[in-house]
Amino acid sequence: MAMASVRSGLLRAALRGGSRPTAPPKRGFASSSHHDDEYETAKWEKITYLGVATCTVLAIYNLSKGHPHHEEPPPYPYLHTRNKEFPWGPDGLFEKKKHH
Repeated sequence: MAMASVRSGLLRAALRGGSRPTAPPKRGFASSSHHDDEYETAKWEKITYLGVATCTVLAIYNLSKGHPHHEEPPPYPYLHTRNKEFPWGPDGLFEKKKHH
């Protein structure tokens, strides 16, 4: 019996208020309007293009400058210690072969 009265009460409430369209909820104070979103999007698009252009100019400038070439280090004997021959010959696999 209790369930029937609850159901009928819910049914009456749904029938009374269900036919009226509900108003959309108001936007909160922290949300922005559509105009502000367009403005922010345009602003950050300009900032992005400016940043890309700046990085490109700096990269071209840095890569076009020369860099110092240091002298070759002395041929230390411990740098190419070979205790046994490689299966492909006396030179390393990726070393340049000297033509005699």
